[in-house]
Amino acid sequence: MKKHFGESVPLRRVGAAQVAWVLALGIASQPVSAENADTIRQYQFAPATSGYQLVLKEVPRPEAGTGEVLVRIKAVSLNRRDLNMLHNDYGGEDAYSGGIPLSDGAGEVIDVGENVTRFKVGDRVAGIFFERWIEGPPSAGSLESDRGGNPGGMLSEIIVTHEDGLVAVPEHLSYEEAATLPCAALTAWVGLFKRGHLQAGQYVLLEGTGGVSVFGLIFAVATGARPIITSSRDEKLRRAMELGAFGTANYRKNPDWQIQVRELTGGHGVDQVLDVGGRDTLGKALEALAYGGHIALIGGLSGYGSDLPTDSLMWINATASGVYVGSRADFEAMNAFISEHRIRPPIDRVFEFEQARDAFDYMESGGFVGKIVIRM
Repeated sequence: MKKHFGESVPLRRVGAAQVAWVLALGIASQPVSAENADTIRQYQFAPATSGYQLVLKEVPRPEAGTGEVLVRIKAVSLNRRDLNMLHNDYGGEDAYSGGIPLSDGAGEVIDVGENVTRFKVGDRVAGIFFERWIEGPPSAGSLESDRGGNPGGMLSEIIVTHEDGLVAVPEHLSYEEAATLPCAALTAWVGLFKRGHLQAGQYVLLEGTGGVSVFGLIFAVATGARPIITSSRDEKLRRAMELGAFGTANYRKNPDWQIQVRELTGGHGVDQVLDVGGRDTLGKALEALAYGGHIALIGGLSGYGSDLPTDSLMWINATASGVYVGSRADFEAMNAFISEHRIRPPIDRVFEFEQARDAFDYMESGGFVGKIVIRM
């Protein structure tokens, strides 16, 4: 894969009542036809006083080599992981310096290299999260191919990638909707279906109203399951009910929310859990878990390093699975499900390419339900 870096165009903070970030040198105001230009625009991570900052750069237009595909990106979406990278929460000095942010994006094929057979010019595609995890169990090598913070990032007008690193997107989805699928949607789908074997009528516990949880909500509704979702804000819980939630619990008003969740199931407990909270939620989620239930260990919003109480799992014959997105084959299976049920991903807000920093700020505010998208 080709990696080109050019001169930076830094983003500058302005007044809160104005647009939060502006582009120096006025590049944003100049219309660019990325398909035909010799150069393209892309954001990169650059070192800052604390963590990283986003800079907009003009770099040479990439070319498709043997087996590679050139994609004009139409939309990208954010995940919590992208904030972690911005803040360098994963550690490592200059781990992402010069890397392109974001793992999730969708666009149109505009050129193909020699020996490409899976796609043609004009096809609508999305990048897979792990460029080299095609099917079956992962390997160490495939798990090192995750996009974002490296040359495989998506916050670029055009990307080049091997044809194996793409999937066709459901025909009924817009580019903005398709861009939400690679990480959060696939994580929820693998946790509920591949690992949890979700069935109609089962109770599903979803923590918070971020991407994974809201995708879990709409997938559960489509299956005929009964999703219960938590949040610290009543307005978010009302939105969840509009999306089809069976029940809700405000964990700020009710610190013992796991008792309320179990009561909502009539004492049965939840059959499935997508645990994105980590350290502060895992114990309570297990208290709400039904006999023979399944908990997908996904995130660490409250921190990682929880002690998994294996005795609690054993006594109720429950199972726990670690879920870190999934393979291309999983993505294609999920897309078939999405197409069959005509599912439309929930998008909270769409930003423009020049507002990329605003999109990161909005995610950090926590005031969203579903996905945050940047239109390219």
